[in-house]
Amino acid sequence: MTGSNYSSSMSFFLRTIVLLLFSISNFVSNFASLTPDLCHPDQRDFLLELKTEFKIRKPGEFYDRYGYPMNVTSYPKTESWGNSSTDCCNWDGVTCDIKSGKVIGLDLSCSCLFGPFQPNSSLFRLKHLTSLNLAYNNFTLSPIPAKFSNLMLLETLNLSGSSLKGHIPIEILQLNNMVSLDLSFSLSAPPSYYSPPQSLLFIENPSLFLRLLAQNLRNLRDLDMSYVNISSEIPHEFSYMRSLRSLHLTSCYLVGEFPSSVFMIPNLQSIILDSNPNLRGKLPVFHRNNSLQVLSIYNSSFSGIIPESIGNLKQLVSLTLSVSNFSGRIPSSLGELSNLSSLSLYGNHLTGEVPSTIGNLKQLISFDVESNQLTGNFPSALLNLTKLQSIFLSLNQFTGFLPPNIGQLSKLEILFASGNSFTGAVPSSLYLISSLTDIDLGDNQLSDLVGFRNISLLSNLQYLSLGSKRIKVSSPVDLNVFSSFKQLLGLSLSGIPISTSNITSDSDFSSNFEYLYLSGCNITEFPEFIRNQTNLYSLDMSKNSIKGQVPDWLWSLQELVDLDLSHNSLTGFDGSLKAVPGSKILTLDLRSNAFQGEIFIPYTSITYLLASSNNFTGEIPLSLCRGQVSPIIIDLSNNNFHGSIPRCLGTNISSLVDLNLRNNSLSGSIPDMFMHAYELRWIDVSHNRLDGKLPLSLTSCSALEVLNVESNKINDTFPFQLSSLQKLQVLVLRSNKFHGMLYQSDGAWFGFPQLKIIDVSHNDFFGTLPSDYFINWTAISSNEDKDTGANYIGDDNHPYGYYTSIVLMNKGVSMEMERILTVYTAIDFSGNRIHGKVPESIGLLKELHVLNLSRNAFTGHIPPSLANLTALESLDLSQNKLSGEIPPKLGDLSSLAWINVSHNQLQGSIPQGTQFQRQNCSSYEGNPWTVWSFP
Repeated sequence: MTGSNYSSSMSFFLRTIVLLLFSISNFVSNFASLTPDLCHPDQRDFLLELKTEFKIRKPGEFYDRYGYPMNVTSYPKTESWGNSSTDCCNWDGVTCDIKSGKVIGLDLSCSCLFGPFQPNSSLFRLKHLTSLNLAYNNFTLSPIPAKFSNLMLLETLNLSGSSLKGHIPIEILQLNNMVSLDLSFSLSAPPSYYSPPQSLLFIENPSLFLRLLAQNLRNLRDLDMSYVNISSEIPHEFSYMRSLRSLHLTSCYLVGEFPSSVFMIPNLQSIILDSNPNLRGKLPVFHRNNSLQVLSIYNSSFSGIIPESIGNLKQLVSLTLSVSNFSGRIPSSLGELSNLSSLSLYGNHLTGEVPSTIGNLKQLISFDVESNQLTGNFPSALLNLTKLQSIFLSLNQFTGFLPPNIGQLSKLEILFASGNSFTGAVPSSLYLISSLTDIDLGDNQLSDLVGFRNISLLSNLQYLSLGSKRIKVSSPVDLNVFSSFKQLLGLSLSGIPISTSNITSDSDFSSNFEYLYLSGCNITEFPEFIRNQTNLYSLDMSKNSIKGQVPDWLWSLQELVDLDLSHNSLTGFDGSLKAVPGSKILTLDLRSNAFQGEIFIPYTSITYLLASSNNFTGEIPLSLCRGQVSPIIIDLSNNNFHGSIPRCLGTNISSLVDLNLRNNSLSGSIPDMFMHAYELRWIDVSHNRLDGKLPLSLTSCSALEVLNVESNKINDTFPFQLSSLQKLQVLVLRSNKFHGMLYQSDGAWFGFPQLKIIDVSHNDFFGTLPSDYFINWTAISSNEDKDTGANYIGDDNHPYGYYTSIVLMNKGVSMEMERILTVYTAIDFSGNRIHGKVPESIGLLKELHVLNLSRNAFTGHIPPSLANLTALESLDLSQNKLSGEIPPKLGDLSSLAWINVSHNQLQGSIPQGTQFQRQNCSSYEGNPWTVWSFP
């Protein structure tokens, strides 16, 4: 065939193909035009009406409870409705029944819907719906309409993360075909330390609601009510929900005992009870053939041992039993969970060694036993787990060497082993694990940083902490070793001497740190290389020997948020004292320096201002009132501030947790500024020159735990109005001009249900105390914290190692408490004009540790009921007008270490008991001579 013939034939062939395709296209188009829409007109109209009920607005990011952004992609599905097709069954998110044409499924999740959810929405006319997903929209805090009960065929309902608020209508439980119900809440802003996820949805009658849920929704397989405020026990009826496959109840304010039989539901695959700190329970004896794949109990009051039967959960992929009260040993049967990829047991009271059977978990990716009391050597069984990516061993009692062959964990990314007693050198094979991104070996007893120069081999390293006061180094660490790192974002060498003398601002630091912790490194001046760290977010230069001025270039680091310069010898600030444009500093710690003059606040929206123990002068800066964000901690104590407390603080006080202005020269009255101080837990304005009355707005401080106004000139009566504060534990009115009686003349209950420490000494209180005066002091008569160990008031409120102290009289001397044990109790009424008998009801206060009624005018006998105070350590009844004998039964108080009954009118014998006879003579002087008669 010639070329021209071939070309002609191909041209004819192509024209034929084109004509054929055109004919097929016309046929399909004509056929389609003859085919009616599947969608019913009424269904289409309901959908179009629904479209008009909401605006379209692109949402911001959504965050999980840890503050990490969630991968949620949104696009407006309803925008195209009705534009290109009248058949609603072809619209985005719409599913129709193929036979009836009725809309049976509607997925408008992540559809950028914005606006209130109308109670009569056209949505509720789509009565054939079996599946409805409205997750991740913004319904502007509107309530859930009760008319969801109209959708009687509904099997799946998802309202997660859509900014709904208010109570969940009980009518929703009429949907007895429900198979999956998701009412969980996702965050539209990352949670902070003081702003945990807040529940927007709640249940009005939780016990009834939960029982009906279990009884009516018998087909339910998946239930997620995370972040719904339930505030109730889980009823045992949940055990009868035999179809349940997943039960997720994170942060629901659950209380009481969780029914262990729920764990035994045959088809249950996932149960998550995280962040319910008042939820008690124990793990059951698990049977074989259990279906559980995910078991997560984090931040709860679950207790008891982890049973050996946990090895029967053969399907388990993820096990989290963290931040609870589990005790005993880690069961060896965990080694039988061959599918386990994540094991988290941190924050409990586990003891003993890590069982060697852990080495059987060949699928394990993450191993976390931080914050327990585990002992023994580094768990060598972990070296057999080739898929392991993270190891968390910190804050235990491990000893011995880090294994020299740790390098065989070739996929390891995170190694946290700080706060133990590991000795020896950092194994050189560690530097061969190229996948390592995070290393924390701080606070051990490592002998030296042998081979530290090889740290540069870890090219993926992002965070390194070797900080320790106990580490031995042959020479100061040269920071130049980090100059070649490109991904190192966080570095902590706290407690290790470092050399910065050969590092200038021009040094070739390709590392651009986000976190830099150089606390206690013997640094004498600000390292110049820091001024080029433009990504620096957190800087800790505390506990060094830096003198002079804070350089003004520090404020030009405009990503800097947390700055700790405490415990140095700094005296002032370079440059202007005005706020710096572009500054983002939220945490500023200037404690324990030698600062003089006015305080400098670089950013008006400061949230943590810690500036105690300096010599700052001038007035409290008004800039604290002008921030866009409310402060959380303001500590200006132990300075020389003068003037009044700014009243304008009340306009920006909604998030304030701690206000400490102690030991300054402040004058005037305490402003009536606490109307919106709903988070305020600690107020200390002691040792100033304040006068006037206590502000009435203090009654709004519903979270208040400590109020200290000691050593001022406040002229007021006893603040009975504060008795409504359900959380107030410490009230100190010492050394003021308070006056009047200590009880209400109408006989009303004293109040203060949680009060454990009260000091009203050195005032002008007078009158008598009724015999039943102490009858309702429940927090001292029955201390619920008695067996819970060393817990402290406000312990969960203070980050950054920050605590506010208090001074109390104990055993005749002033004693400063930086942290107040929740079990500590004290009553100090000394130095007033109280007369009459000591109330017999004092004997009800069985948990009282300190009692001081000295320097009053009490008469009558010492109440024999004092012998009931078995926890009493200090008793001062001196300088009164008490008569009669010391009750002999007081000699049985074995805890009583200090006694003073001097300067009364007592007679008779001193009680038997070593504690009485060991007192100095001064404890009994000023009484008639017969009091010296020893048996």
